[in-house]
Amino acid sequence: MIVVELAIVLLAIWLGARLGGIGIGFAGGLGVLALTLVCGLKPGAIPFDVIEIIMAVIAAIAAMQVAGGMDYLVSLAERLLRRHPRYVTLLAPLVTYTMTLLAGTGHTAFSTLPVIAEVAKEQGVRPSRPLSIAVVASQIAITASPLSAAVVFFASLLEPRGVSYIALLAVAIPSTMIGLFLAALVTNFLGKELHEDEVYQARLAKGEVKLRGASRYQEKPGAKRSVLLFLAGIAAVVLYATAISDGVGLIADPPLPRNEAIVVFMLTIATLIALFCKIDTGAILSASTFKSGMSACVCVMGVAWLGDTFVKAHIGEIQQLAGGLLQQAPWLLAVALFFASMLLYSQAATAKALMPAALLLGVSPHTAVASFAAVSALFVLPTYPTLLAAVEMDDTGSTRIGNYVFNHAFIVPGVLAIVLSVLFGFLIGGVVL
Repeated sequence: MIVVELAIVLLAIWLGARLGGIGIGFAGGLGVLALTLVCGLKPGAIPFDVIEIIMAVIAAIAAMQVAGGMDYLVSLAERLLRRHPRYVTLLAPLVTYTMTLLAGTGHTAFSTLPVIAEVAKEQGVRPSRPLSIAVVASQIAITASPLSAAVVFFASLLEPRGVSYIALLAVAIPSTMIGLFLAALVTNFLGKELHEDEVYQARLAKGEVKLRGASRYQEKPGAKRSVLLFLAGIAAVVLYATAISDGVGLIADPPLPRNEAIVVFMLTIATLIALFCKIDTGAILSASTFKSGMSACVCVMGVAWLGDTFVKAHIGEIQQLAGGLLQQAPWLLAVALFFASMLLYSQAATAKALMPAALLLGVSPHTAVASFAAVSALFVLPTYPTLLAAVEMDDTGSTRIGNYVFNHAFIVPGVLAIVLSVLFGFLIGGVVL
């Protein structure tokens, strides 16, 4: 039966990938239905702790977007890229990484991708280079963001094993930044030069390539204020998490656990933005970040529930099969996380599905932390929203998807960035943990 049940899981994930977007969450629910009613498994746990954090963080980000804060941040990013256009391939991932690190969601990259594409074209740089590594950076940064549901969930698993929330960030942030920087250096030499690309030349001859120039930014009255309030919320989360950690112990008996504190702080920040920036709260529901965030909640709910249902039913077999392998070659955890995230389409869902089982199998916290960046292989199948957006925004045709599905512009930068991030995770983790 385990083969039949695994086939149901994979079929549900395949169907979800075909549907795209929120469809993978729907298909996850269908998979749970088949596993429970047809195969007789007990339903796993719905990851409400992850979902509530995504909802609260997205509420604050959407409020900031309506207040004009996101446009203000994009204008700063554009100013940086246009000031140093030669280094667009190195600066683009820094921009998307930073925005994701602060926001806890990679969907913030949508607003910066058009700027990256335009600056690259103006400099005669192959746009696929900065666009590909920028999309990858927005995905990997989830594993280093203090607000991301994946980090918060993983920290809750590690703390009973002696690794604090701050220690996790102390490994994740530098290892992913170094990995992405080195990957960006290599990406800067990938593919033909733009003027040598046949697809670009054909599009240029047909008049399909256009330069739009710098965008005109009109600042809303509460834009800067909303950004400052949001940054204050992030600082409050990190400081509170530090204060209640066992290592610091400033608050011995915290009135709010860390997960609940993140939710409370983010909802409070959303309230303050609404009050002091005088926004129409009704407009938040139609904000692009709110829509993408709520879609992510459904995706995590369906896919993580599906994975938990299967794993809990066969934890004994999994321990027997994988336990020895992981003890002999701990780095195989990173490989498993890589391929799982490729199918699950969510860092949080992947961490929720595999990390508890890995730690039960005896994987050390050091290995788990070092391998964490591997949950970011969402770029492998060229159907993720930010990846598709990058393809659509590059009218030169350099950021394209090949005939063999996997031969696209994102695969080499992405695999390289994850491998380097994991390697530096092991090195830095050996010092910090």
